[in-house]
Parts: sequence; C-alpha cells; structure tokens
Amino acid sequence: MAFLSIPAPRSGGILLTYKCSSACKHCLYASSPSWPSDWLSVADAEFILRQWAHHLRASAEGGIGVNQGLHFTGGEPFLNFDLLLQVTALANQVGIPSTFVETNCVWCVDDETTRAKLCALQEAGLGGILISANPFVVEHVPFERTRRAVRIGLQVFGRGLVVYQPVFYEHFRRMGLQGCLSFEEYLRHAGRGLQDAELLCGGRVAYKLGHLFRKQPAQRFFGSSCRRELIRDWHVHIDNYCNLVPGYCAGISLGDACDMDALSAVIDLRERPVLSALLSNLGELHNLGQAHGYQELDGYVSKCHLCIDIRRHLARLGSFDELRPLQFYEHLED
Repeated sequence: MAFLSIPAPRSGGILLTYKCSSACKHCLYASSPSWPSDWLSVADAEFILRQWAHHLRASAEGGIGVNQGLHFTGGEPFLNFDLLLQVTALANQVGIPSTFVETNCVWCVDDETTRAKLCALQEAGLGGILISANPFVVEHVPFERTRRAVRIGLQVFGRGLVVYQPVFYEHFRRMGLQGCLSFEEYLRHAGRGLQDAELLCGGRVAYKLGHLFRKQPAQRFFGSSCRRELIRDWHVHIDNYCNLVPGYCAGISLGDACDMDALSAVIDLRERPVLSALLSNLGELHNLGQAHGYQELDGYVSKCHLCIDIRRHLARLGSFDELRPLQFYEHLED
C-alpha cells in the first residue's frame, strides 16, 4: 500500500500547548513545565476551526464526553486564559456545538477566580468542562482546587461538567484529602484502586509506571498492526504546531492540519516509512529501527510501548517527517 486516505473527523481535541504546570506520570502527551511556551496561534486556530466546522456540527450534537464533541486541551490550556477565551469564541462563531475544556484545575486558587473564568468561558460559548481527577494529577494539584472546580463548574455548566475519572474523585473526597498526595503514598494506602485507571501506554506510562506491568519480548507484538488507531475518524487531535495527531498516538503527525483537503485526499506512504510500517505490522517497524541502530529493551508492557520506544530512537535521527513534534520524544522521561 503506497497511499493512505484519512477520513474526516467526527470529534476531536485541539492542544493549545504542550506546556503544563505538572509532569504527570501517566501523561499521554509528555506534557511538563519544561516544554517551551509555544501556543497555537489565533490565526491557525480560526483556520482549523472553520475547516472542521462542517464535519463536527452534526456529529458533536451528541454532547460532551471524553470522546465526544470538541475539546480544548494541552498541556494546561488555562496557562493562557486569553487564548482559551479567544478560541472558544471562534468555535462558537463558526457553529461548532459541544465544546469543552480539559483542565487539571491548578489555577482554581479561590472561588472568585474560578467562577469568573468559568463564567467568561460559558458566555463565550463553551459548553462544558472536563476536570482531571486521578492519582497522578493529585501529586501536583491540591485536591481542594479540584473540589472547588467541580462545585463551581457544576453551578456554571450543569450537565456540561465531566469529572474524569469519578471513581478517583470520590475516593479522594471520602479520604478527606487536603493538599497533594504522592503516588507512592497512594499505592501504600489504596494501590488496588489502580485497577480502575485507564492507562494508555503511548506516552509517559511505560517509562514512569513500567514497573507496575508485566513485560513481554518485542517478538510478542510482531504482526500487530496500528492501522485502526491511525486512521480512525471518531476522535483525533491537532496540536499547537498544527500536526494532525491520529487518535491517541502522540508524537505522530499525519500532516499539516491546516490543509485538511490535502490530507483527506491521499498521503504518500513512500515518503513516510514509519507510518507505512505501523499500518502493516510492528515487526516492520522493528526492522526499520534495527536498520537505524535501535537496541531492544529487556521487555515491553504493550505494543504501544514497543512502538514509542522505537519511534523515540528514530526521532533522535531527525530524518522522519511523521515523527512530530520532536520535543515530544525529549520529554517522555520528565
């Protein structure tokens, strides 16, 4: 197969930045404070939203959810509240329904600030807010800020408030948690609760939490294809560098999101050997990696771990256009 056609998206997220106040161990996008303060430009945001509008108007009517509607995320989008407010208004102007923002709530320092920002976003057309609550966020964000965001967010957005994941939020609330809680302390007191965590191994998980998993040899994953993950239409992402990121496959760019017409036509896979290998099977990606000096690890926690570790090696060579942004691979172990 020499060419690939990408279906139009039905839902998705726009990363305003990779910079974050935290460096969570589970972060799919390897966000952290050490990223540069690069933000999506207003001009690019408007262009992308206008192109997406006709695809998302009908499909986003289903409401707000982890894989529904259009969400603004990062990194931490509230680190640049003016930009967040602007892109919210732009999405409203072009008629995209079911928009929401994803946040770690670090900015919810008091009731007045929290209410003022959420009301401003609601008035600009934002439909809801997704609040991250889990053992990784609470390492960095005092839980009382999360509780404040939930309480005021419910008043402002009503059913447009989503807590992800509610099982952890309720657990911390019942604990009477104040301040932060280290992951090690969480494991000592409530480690079994991790069975409820949705951990995706395409980002920092395998490097920061790999000791929690049973590892398998690389050959165990040969023959597995990533085709379904790479060309799915039900949820995609666009980052602040205008990379079209397939699904949850961070660090892979299908091309320039400002040229959706070209992307929806064909991608020449002869110019993208990493993408071509992933669409076939991970054995081919392994062969490509070894041809460029890749050395196997002692074991891998999933096919995503094998994939990202080979990609990290290849990205350091700087010769593969589909491995973008290169900074993503540099921040996996922050």
